[in-house]
Amino acid sequence: MKNTTDPAAAFLAGRDFILKHRTAYDTAARDFEWPALAQFNWALDYFDTVATGNLRPALHIVEEDGTETIRSFEELSAASNRVANFLRGLGARRGDCLMLMLGNEVALWETLLAAIKLGVVVTPATTLLTTADLQDRVDRGGVRLAVTSAVNVSKFAGVTGTFTRIAVGDAPSGWHEYDSARDCDAAFTANEATRASDPMLLYFTSGTTAQPKLVVHTHQSYPVGHLSTLYWIGLQPGDRHWNISSPGWAKHAWSSFFAPWNAEATIFISNYARFNAKLVLDALVEHRVTTLCAPPTVWRMLIQEPLGDYRVALREVLSAGEPLNPEVIGQVQTAWGLTIRDGYGQTETTAQIGNSPGQPVKPGSMGRPLPGYDVVLLDPEGHVSPNEGEICLRLTDRPIGLTDGYADDDAKTSDAMRDGYYHTGDIASRDDDGYFTFVGRADDVFKASDYRLSPFELESVLIEYPAVAEAAVVPSPDPLRHAVPKAFVTLAAGFSPSRELASEILAHCRNRMAPYKRIRRIEFAPLPKTISGKIRRIELRQTEADRRAAGERGTHEFFEEEL
Repeated sequence: MKNTTDPAAAFLAGRDFILKHRTAYDTAARDFEWPALAQFNWALDYFDTVATGNLRPALHIVEEDGTETIRSFEELSAASNRVANFLRGLGARRGDCLMLMLGNEVALWETLLAAIKLGVVVTPATTLLTTADLQDRVDRGGVRLAVTSAVNVSKFAGVTGTFTRIAVGDAPSGWHEYDSARDCDAAFTANEATRASDPMLLYFTSGTTAQPKLVVHTHQSYPVGHLSTLYWIGLQPGDRHWNISSPGWAKHAWSSFFAPWNAEATIFISNYARFNAKLVLDALVEHRVTTLCAPPTVWRMLIQEPLGDYRVALREVLSAGEPLNPEVIGQVQTAWGLTIRDGYGQTETTAQIGNSPGQPVKPGSMGRPLPGYDVVLLDPEGHVSPNEGEICLRLTDRPIGLTDGYADDDAKTSDAMRDGYYHTGDIASRDDDGYFTFVGRADDVFKASDYRLSPFELESVLIEYPAVAEAAVVPSPDPLRHAVPKAFVTLAAGFSPSRELASEILAHCRNRMAPYKRIRRIEFAPLPKTISGKIRRIELRQTEADRRAAGERGTHEFFEEEL
């Protein structure tokens, strides 16, 4: 694959190579080269180019009441030009930071495209944020503009700072109406060229172990970097792709913006106030969705329905966010003849590792390094390990999809990029065929009786039991063994905490685990989570340490030796 001096042509050459070799993993991994770009504006150089005269649907949103909104590539190109001119008229300038806090509505896609065209840096925000969260993001992100829906305007009432406020819907006093953009010119001209290295996105991480970090992505790291994500998903032009994900988090940009539009596919969205597995399955059938990506929690809910009764048009099914349990994969395979393909990446990167289309999938494995990523495992001494260690990326051949670093935190950036590698903080193992299996966060893996244990492995066994909806395993201090595995469990509907149920779950685990992995304590309790829905094991570990030190027990806590 050869690069060219024309940025749009270079990008398209890389994209077309990925599409051509979508099922030829060895060729793609060996021969793919990231486009060499000095200047690049994805929205202007790529999106507007493919949108010219393109009446195919780019975005299709279905509301819970059945109302549908469809926008073509050409319509979104023109609409985003109007929004860009509107924002420019309000004083937005290249390098300004815009907070984008919207649900899955057309204005979200229009605004993000417009901001990219302007060179305005976007910090996406989930609508679940509180006023305190918003203040933190306004302060740390240096926000100069904010776009949100009318229903969320009240959250900004207590937020201080000098920034322009824009409301989608009815705008109260002090706020500008987003709909005014419709009166702006549909032609947009940039004031200057965009450097590929210019910042484009500021993402707050989900903060499972510490305060959220502020990740910087550029005009090449996410738009171009997501060619690896396109490859993992296996998208093709004309596909109808549904990524069940909330705006505000990196995964939404991965699979509800860059990857599908890089493939010239349709982004499909079905909105709902409360998740309903049957409605999701009905939408898959009615709207002929061809590719679906959903978090493990959604897949676990979907398999509670008779999947075989739904005649889906799906070709690719995927899972991301956390490793998916083999039992769920098996049930989907039986019902639809499709294998859920797992993938791995972070807010700091695009998809790094994945089970790609047409390749054998090994139970429990998240696949092999994706095109453009040189992945190694480092042992605790910092040496490359062939078998197990921290997932790291070589910086000598730096992948374009890797962040430039953390905003205003040189220390964290230096630590993550130390010794010639980017350190993910995640532990994995690798087999002789090059397949990686997730072990856990470096902070979550622990020792019990001198054996190293992966919480994910133990949790996978726990949730196979019908009564277990969710589980998190942490070390529980023990005077004899130093620590023993303890499970915090949230029960499925129809089950109640009891001594008998605790005994049954622990017996199930004993029959499925090696003796040294045995879960010896169990507590039925809600699991603390981040706003993005990830379990905060660090909080459970601290709670458990404090309880053991004080000699206290939880309300529904049981020790194996007492059952």
